[in-house]
Amino acid sequence: MSDEALVLLSESFAFLIILFVLYRYVWPILSRMATKRQDEVQQQVDDSEAAARNLEQARSSLESALAEARGEVARIRDGARADAERLREELREQADREVERIRQRGEEQLVAARDQTVRQVRAEIGGLLMQLAERIIVESLSDDERKAATVDHFLDELDQMVNPGTDRDHEREFAPAGAGDEARA
Repeated sequence: MSDEALVLLSESFAFLIILFVLYRYVWPILSRMATKRQDEVQQQVDDSEAAARNLEQARSSLESALAEARGEVARIRDGARADAERLREELREQADREVERIRQRGEEQLVAARDQTVRQVRAEIGGLLMQLAERIIVESLSDDERKAATVDHFLDELDQMVNPGTDRDHEREFAPAGAGDEARA
């Protein structure tokens, strides 16, 4: 097998190992966290819906109480009608405020839960990626030839950053034989 084939094979193997590690260890953690967050959000939605149903029942009870009050106070209809309308409006405003408060609290909790999940996932993935990168770097720098090639490549990139118009390989063509090797040593 040629060197390129071995490199391709080893890189493919390393990639498969990375995929396996991600599938085996990272994916279950992310899946559990997502399921947990979904359950929490669903519970909050259910609580909000239950509160809305209770509010609707209270509103229905209020409406029936107002109807009874109108029947009982037929003699003083004008005064009772004004009082009932005022009470109804106040309760509707209060109910609307309560619904808005519950909805807003639910939205805030959803946003907070999402933000917390994103932060946790980023932190865990960042840590895992750092560990994985460290392992890959340690493995790739264990060979002297790879070290030299990596250092040469790094120096070329630095040279390109400092002198964007020059080409290090082009300079090597015109440098005396061994001049670039002595500078690096």
